[in-house]
Amino acid sequence: MAEKHSARPRAVRMTGRERREQLLAVGRRLFAEKGYDATSVEEIAARAKVSKPIVYEHFGGKEGLYAVVVDRETQTLLSELETALEDASAHPRVLVERAALAFLTYIEENEDGFRILVRDSPVERGSGTFSSLLGDVATTAESILALHFRTRKYRVHDAALYAQMLVGMVAFTGQWWLEHRSPPKEQLAARMVNLAWRGLAGLERAPELTER
Repeated sequence: MAEKHSARPRAVRMTGRERREQLLAVGRRLFAEKGYDATSVEEIAARAKVSKPIVYEHFGGKEGLYAVVVDRETQTLLSELETALEDASAHPRVLVERAALAFLTYIEENEDGFRILVRDSPVERGSGTFSSLLGDVATTAESILALHFRTRKYRVHDAALYAQMLVGMVAFTGQWWLEHRSPPKEQLAARMVNLAWRGLAGLERAPELTER
């Protein structure tokens, strides 16, 4: 009696949107691991188990895929920071605390994305770099600081300068924290704001976030 061979289940074919999202996930991981220059279309295709023409069909090449990945990460981080800063009526210290914590939370939850943002972007890309992203954040911070400076009779012109200082401190410290992950993000945010708010001469011994 002949043995019956069970038919091998056929792989479910992805829709165009599903394939695009798969390629974005694969590209995001490779760009985070190796950087833009060291990542090839061949490697992206091999990791996704598709042919090279599929990558070109969806993105026109590696640069197009990278652009979408960077734009998504930029919008994610900007959205989280803008949400943290949207209540302009809150006390300035609270706003700085919220922004610092939002930035560190993004790093914690989107490690690959942050690694991509802080790497050097391809020369041909004129926007979407980490520095331009921080410029957008600084502009938002400047408008908030200017409002409070005006209320307290400080020089409004200085708001831009202080905004750059605050954003620079948070961004640079965030890059360091990406590799160390200590202390916990709440403690780190409290310490950053402690320095920004009080200065070295007035540091608290055990700072905590105001809203905790």
